[in-house]
Amino acid sequence: MKNSRKKRKYGPHKSHKSGSDQGVTAKKHLGQHFLKDLPTAQRIAATLSLKGYDHVLEIGPGTGVLTRFLLQRPIHLYGAEIDTESADFLEGPFREELSLDQDLPGIFELIRGDFLKMDLSSLFPEQPFAITGNFPYNISSQIVFKVIEHRERIPEFSGMFQKEVAERICADPGSKAYGILSVLAQAYYQAEYLFTVPPDVFSPPPKVDSGVIRLTRLPVETIDWAYADLKRVVKTAFNQRRKTLRNSLKSLGLSDNLKEDTIFDRRPEQLTVSDFIALTKSIANDTL
Repeated sequence: MKNSRKKRKYGPHKSHKSGSDQGVTAKKHLGQHFLKDLPTAQRIAATLSLKGYDHVLEIGPGTGVLTRFLLQRPIHLYGAEIDTESADFLEGPFREELSLDQDLPGIFELIRGDFLKMDLSSLFPEQPFAITGNFPYNISSQIVFKVIEHRERIPEFSGMFQKEVAERICADPGSKAYGILSVLAQAYYQAEYLFTVPPDVFSPPPKVDSGVIRLTRLPVETIDWAYADLKRVVKTAFNQRRKTLRNSLKSLGLSDNLKEDTIFDRRPEQLTVSDFIALTKSIANDTL
């Protein structure tokens, strides 16, 4: 028989218990800062459009504050958790609490392990899926690169990063933040910086602000270049970002004819994402 308990509503000033209050200790080596502000968690959960998919992978659910809001939508949610203490909490007290709320339409499945080592093709062999989370600071860039590598299956990616990393992902050409992450992410996704989150909504509070972003995949049919080629060109260029491309890309063995083009007089931060894509295709064909 369906539980008659009413769906819990969180007011604008409500806070989730801190990790320590839940019996879970934040691990510095894992980059853990548990989100405790419920309105912030609700805003992050709402960033996913859920258009054309209903499978979502949350990286590092921790004490489940974001997880609960995600489950208020009719999705199959997988939580990838490397921390044994957090995973035990999610499979124990958290799951028991979820069972009392029969109004939650989502389904939750915990996956113990390191997201960076997970075989996403095996986890999601057929269906597209989104990725979200309050991402650990110490692996945030690696998470983005893994998402890009599996872009054919991931139409949407949103969540919270250290603000500096969030700004780098969404940066425009010519800015100091513009770099490898910016170009590679924006070559395949529309990147949006959504809002800033202060340190005091976390336990323990980080020393810097955080930023929430959303990446929405661009039409796949417009992509006619190899990711490995683009990654090699972009990384080589930005590894010596103060040099012109003529000097920074020497190691790629460019022909003299190719290097005559004026694009090689520019520095990498002066190129748009489209410029980098065109340059990559030209280098691959050795014609410009």
